[in-house]
Amino acid sequence: MRHAERLVFDLRRGLPVILRDATGEAAYLVAPVEGVNAATLAGAAAKSGAIPVQVLSFHRLASLGIACDEIGARLSFASLPEAEDVLRHAIVRGASLPSGLAPLNEAERAALLLMRRAQLIPSALVFAVAPARRDAIARLCAEGELLASPVSAAIGLCENGPGRVDRVSEARVPLSGLGDAHLIVFREENGSREHVAVLLGERRNWPGDVPVRVHSACLTGDLFGSQRCDCGAQLRNSLRAIGELGGGVVLYLAQEGRGIGLANKLRAYCLQDDGLDTIDADQVIGFDKDERDYHAAREMLAVLGISRIELLTNNPGKVCALREAGIDIVRRRGLFGQLTDQNRNYLRTKANRHGHFLEELLAEGVRH
Repeated sequence: MRHAERLVFDLRRGLPVILRDATGEAAYLVAPVEGVNAATLAGAAAKSGAIPVQVLSFHRLASLGIACDEIGARLSFASLPEAEDVLRHAIVRGASLPSGLAPLNEAERAALLLMRRAQLIPSALVFAVAPARRDAIARLCAEGELLASPVSAAIGLCENGPGRVDRVSEARVPLSGLGDAHLIVFREENGSREHVAVLLGERRNWPGDVPVRVHSACLTGDLFGSQRCDCGAQLRNSLRAIGELGGGVVLYLAQEGRGIGLANKLRAYCLQDDGLDTIDADQVIGFDKDERDYHAAREMLAVLGISRIELLTNNPGKVCALREAGIDIVRRRGLFGQLTDQNRNYLRTKANRHGHFLEELLAEGVRH
């Protein structure tokens, strides 16, 4: 599993990796389409001795009007494709695909899952290593130039969530208008992400059903005050509301853009500027409407010794996802951000397509 975890870091660096089947004989060179160019394509083809297939996600295919019963499908090429064509297949709105889509094999499925795990564009080039190149690939792996992992380990890594989180550091931090807070940093055991618990008030004064806000990081809204969303206002309002309730916890999770990452969120913003809502924009680049995982939140609450919570959210989907992750939610409390001209359509999408309870806020009119 440790080798599979390391694959994610190399893929994020734009490097190809090797997946091996259960027999250990067949090998597949996997390269991300993000950052692909003529040189990387030619290099991967030379190493593998093969022409690649391109794997595309279910959601990307759906955005192009193509039905798919699995998590994705593969597109075959007669010759080495152009880098521009590969990127167009992966992210361009309304792109036309050549004929010849086929179901994924296990290595191709693992490649697609790894791209999503790495928060890269969810598409990959997969080169089935030619028999004549297997010894050379084995040498590159032995020399450390290429990382390799069994296909099964890669799939297990991606499907089993982040695993354990470790409490790694903490400190008192005075917050404006709220007094002292206790911040605790948790790190996922694979080292890929860190999450923060913000403890407000004196624990002995907390309600029995602890008020908790599970907030996914939003750099643009939380830090820069973006008006495209209501995230920053929701974060600040949650801190204030929990303080007024006698104290509790904000779990600040590193799940930018509902789990697709900052780079992909900005790609989706460009598509929104062309008229798509947030769900359709995410689908164009290959993602579901919500890619978040809440097992880290469950682990954090367990470490903190919190078993029953009152959840501050407008999102019924989050309630269900947290309960499925094993968290005992006794009740839900509404939590509003701020309605502006710039985020009105975003909030309507959250209400109409995500099912968020925002009728009261949307009925108020714009408040600046």
